[in-house]
Amino acid sequence: MTPRTRAGLRPFRPVRPGSRVALVAPASPFVREELDAGVAELTRLGFVPVYDNSVFDREPIVAGPANRRAESLMRALTADDVDAVIAVRGGYGSVETLAHLDAARIADRRTAFVGYSDVTSLHTFINQRAGLTSVYGAMIDRRIARGPTAYDVASFLASLSADPIGEVAIDNGASIRGGEVEGPLFGGTLTQVVASLGTPFAFDPPAGYVLLVEDIGERPYRLRRMLVQLASSGRLAHAAAVVIGELPNCDEGADGITGRQVMEEFFADFSGPVIVNVPAGHTNRPTLSVPLGVSVRVIADARPRLIFDEAAAA
Repeated sequence: MTPRTRAGLRPFRPVRPGSRVALVAPASPFVREELDAGVAELTRLGFVPVYDNSVFDREPIVAGPANRRAESLMRALTADDVDAVIAVRGGYGSVETLAHLDAARIADRRTAFVGYSDVTSLHTFINQRAGLTSVYGAMIDRRIARGPTAYDVASFLASLSADPIGEVAIDNGASIRGGEVEGPLFGGTLTQVVASLGTPFAFDPPAGYVLLVEDIGERPYRLRRMLVQLASSGRLAHAAAVVIGELPNCDEGADGITGRQVMEEFFADFSGPVIVNVPAGHTNRPTLSVPLGVSVRVIADARPRLIFDEAAAA
């Protein structure tokens, strides 16, 4: 019998050198050179990258019709010879595939899924509907394609293995609220998390979870509005801790208001630990890859850090 995480999710199958990794485009289109460079980098790591021609489909804004993107995603997530699926890029469009996905078939195959940004909606589907862990981590476009200067290789590989990734030190991180707590990590890009509310695919993690939120290019008042919406939904009250990203390009401008200031003020009275400036998802540093659905200990002090003692793969 497949073991389960403390949150009750089934782990995906481990991904090792020699594993076949399918590249999919569930959201926006991309530049072909980024895909080629990503294939070369994955090959350098010892993986066998594969993709089908539907990855090159194009429509305004999105990488082809929603049903075709969903079919490609389902083929990759349920193929007998694929061990992991990595999104080429985010942008917009992943939410359009959700109604076409088969959670039971995805759950049966237990294939690792990796990505961030717009594919937050896919993580929520895989975590909640399929009951599987996943990895909020490096995609191909402008991350894996650019090599170790753009993504953290160690956390990318560790998050896919059958061993816990252990301690993740948050260089240049800060603790908004001190404390230490443990719970399963869920979340992603704030825009996608709040956009799901009120839909059949709403973000709805278990009580005691650790909330991961990050974003890019959102003005401070928009961040505050989304946080208010999240709190009003009741989801924030269920969180035991909050882990916040770097928020690049989320500063207002001449008046000096910053995205980080919004976070510091909003979470000033939060009941649990809060860490900010974590380079997960959108970041100007090499992006971290972190497992979702597994237990993480959040330590918010003068040296903020995350400790994963549970693996996402088995």
